[in-house]
Amino acid sequence: MDKKIFRLALPNIITNITVPLLGMVDIAIAGRLGSTVYIGAIALSANIFNMIYWNFGFIRMSSSGFASQALGARNFPEVMNAFIRSLVIGLGVGLLIILLQYPIGMLVSSLIQSGPESAEHVMTYFHIVVFGAPAVLGLYAFNGWFIGMQNARIPMMIAILNNLLNILLSIFFVFGIGMKIEGIALGTTLSQTISFMVAAAFWWRYYRRLRKYIRKETIWDRHAIRQYFRVNSDIFVRTFLLTLVTTFFTFASSGMGETILAVNALLMQFFMLFSYFMDGFAYAGEALTGRFIGAKNRMYLQWMVRRIFFWGLMVSLAAVVIYMFFPDPILRIMTNDLDIIAYTKEFMFWTVLIPIVGFAAFLWDGIFIGATASTEMRNAMILSSVVFFACYFIMTPLWENNGLWLSFILYLLVRGVTQTFWAKKALRF
Repeated sequence: MDKKIFRLALPNIITNITVPLLGMVDIAIAGRLGSTVYIGAIALSANIFNMIYWNFGFIRMSSSGFASQALGARNFPEVMNAFIRSLVIGLGVGLLIILLQYPIGMLVSSLIQSGPESAEHVMTYFHIVVFGAPAVLGLYAFNGWFIGMQNARIPMMIAILNNLLNILLSIFFVFGIGMKIEGIALGTTLSQTISFMVAAAFWWRYYRRLRKYIRKETIWDRHAIRQYFRVNSDIFVRTFLLTLVTTFFTFASSGMGETILAVNALLMQFFMLFSYFMDGFAYAGEALTGRFIGAKNRMYLQWMVRRIFFWGLMVSLAAVVIYMFFPDPILRIMTNDLDIIAYTKEFMFWTVLIPIVGFAAFLWDGIFIGATASTEMRNAMILSSVVFFACYFIMTPLWENNGLWLSFILYLLVRGVTQTFWAKKALRF
């Protein structure tokens, strides 16, 4: 079982680790543009697109869950249905986001609490990167389906390509041509578009033989679509609340001043670094859970859950050691501002807590997605989000930034605990 887990988890860890590294590089580029305002602007900009794209994370998640269950049941027409539905919806939503970019931009602009210079940089970034929306959401469909097909290597190669292109193009536009935040934005958009085209080429190269299983009359079957949107509506609510909490965290930081905004932007990179490591195991849980449920193999399902949690705990303990004893090398990669580094270290205690209280939430999310147990996952997120906002409004007037971080830690803890209690029902053990 460990071999099955790592065959899926390791490529996903490599895939995911490139994402926070990209965020760190973007922060590092912004941190060398001569003002801390750029660091905050990049953090806000990234959160805007997280808020938009994560709300449509159901495109990737449902593609993975439905495809893996169909594969486990050897139902290849439904394997293709899961792919086509997700891809069409992803591209359609991406085009809609482009068409609605100005009202979305006005809403985002009204939420920014930092100064006018920071807001101007954020909106410059937004109106360039928004044109990558169809490519990003189309990639969600491709990557979810590849994972559901037990193939984590193709998403790994696509992610590495995407992030390397993003880094190289951003460095070229900023330091080679002399652009500023618009150079980072242009590098992001071009890399997203190229990566989507590469994903389509991989599908054609390795999976075009499955075209013979396409049944046009079943793709938009009424019962299947009801099931698809029932699961997706639950995942949408879950993901909306996830993005609401993380985005609110950054906007709340912006209301505490440019320095705290920069500090929390740096600290959140520690959370993102851990989350993408843990998501590697969560994605393995998605693929294997769906396959074992589709094949009606309960014994293997239970065995897999136990092993996933063992390895998740080991990774969490390793992260605690690194964050506790070696924060400086990570911080120095992201900025050369010694004053910001010193101030950031005053709040490092909270990042040390993240791996211990948060790892269960990540793993259960993957397992529940593979089982298409969307109701329990949604309810856990609702409860934990209520705890976050209640704690925030009580604690931040008394404890400021520490109160904000306490709220976030409790939010992660409640997610993991509630899903643990509901796991037996969700997985139908």
